Formats: sequence, structure tokens, C-alpha cells
Amino acid sequence: MMGRIKIFEAEYKFMNIIWENSPIPSSELVKLANEELGWKKSTTYTVIRRLCERGAIKNENTIVDALVKQEQVMRAQTEEHIDKVYEGSLKLFFTTFLQKEKLNKDEVEELKKIIDQYDKGE
Repeated sequence: MMGRIKIFEAEYKFMNIIWENSPIPSSELVKLANEELGWKKSTTYTVIRRLCERGAIKNENTIVDALVKQEQVMRAQTEEHIDKVYEGSLKLFFTTFLQKEKLNKDEVEELKKIIDQYDKGE
């Protein structure tokens, strides 16, 4: 399993554009980043370079493609948040979440199914 790749908040919004459109020509990515994020061309190319250096994307022959899946990044960010805020305690995270959220019966059942599947190793 690959190590965590750090994606910052502004980069995450940019990565969403890449995930939705990849593989995508970098010139088209510049247009989309300008339209959706208000970024200048120079900003977009700087972020492309940084994400390439971190192994999140590749830019070959002016075609940008994601090297990490959205789920991998979401999982890494969730783990980092739980480590930082809840001292790594998933139980504390869920307890806090469930106290705050008002889940309906269907949502509770869905969570139980997810936990049961995980418990069975599916």
C-alpha cells in the first residue's frame, strides 16, 4: 500500500476537476481551473508541478492524469483528521459524530450494514 499523499484543501478542489475529466490536456485543465476556481494559468501550472512531485498526478505529453483515486485521498484525510482531533480513536470519532448528527432509522440501518460487512471482511 502506498504512503499517504498530502493534498491541501485548494488542491483537493483542483483534484476534483482532474478526477472528473482525466485524462485531460493541461491546456483544458487551465481553462477549467480558471472557470471553476478563478486560478491564473501560472497558478494552475505551479499546482500541477507540485502534485506531480508528490505523486498524485502525472503530466506526460501535456496530458494530465490522476495517479491516486479520490477514495484514497479521502481515506488519508479522514485518518489524519481522526489522528489529530480524536487522538486516533475511531470510537471517540463515531461517538462524537453520532451525538451531533440526528440520523433517521434508514441511515442507522445503513451504518449497521457497513459495519457488519467490515466485520465479515467483505
